[in-house]
Amino acid sequence: MSEQIIPQTSPPDTSTTPPRISWLRRRILMPLLDLLQQGLSPTQLALTVALGVVFGLIPVLGVTTLLSTFAAVRLRLNVAALLLISHLMSPFQLLLLIPLLQLGARVVGDGTDTELTLMQLQHLLSTDWMEAARLLWRASLGGFLLWLLASVVLVPGLFYGLRPVFDRVARQKAK
Repeated sequence: MSEQIIPQTSPPDTSTTPPRISWLRRRILMPLLDLLQQGLSPTQLALTVALGVVFGLIPVLGVTTLLSTFAAVRLRLNVAALLLISHLMSPFQLLLLIPLLQLGARVVGDGTDTELTLMQLQHLLSTDWMEAARLLWRASLGGFLLWLLASVVLVPGLFYGLRPVFDRVARQKAK
């Protein structure tokens, strides 16, 4: 029998582990910048990011995908990019959900001193579930109205803030 020589490969060099910023660049920034090469103009990319951030922060769970897809199709943006950005905002959505609902309950409250707390909600659910449903409805409506008001400021701010950045990156990639 003839002996076959199999070349040995050296293990990858792990001594130069990239820092955390490299992970952010590799997992978030580079996929967004690659969209510039896939036909998305810097203006469209800035609008995609602005809308994705805002749709990702909506205080109504379960509608992010629906809103993002509808807006992307309607505005002829990249659906996958808008969904990616909006779902990357999920941790922030969860962090803002309770404060927005509490503030929303105050904004759209009926004048009584019913505060939206976990203890209050548990008590209402065990004693008067209709009042609990009304409280949650008012809190959700108020939170949605506050989100809508913040969106009017956030979308143009992000759009006009990111457009020059993406224009500069596009020019550098074209060189």
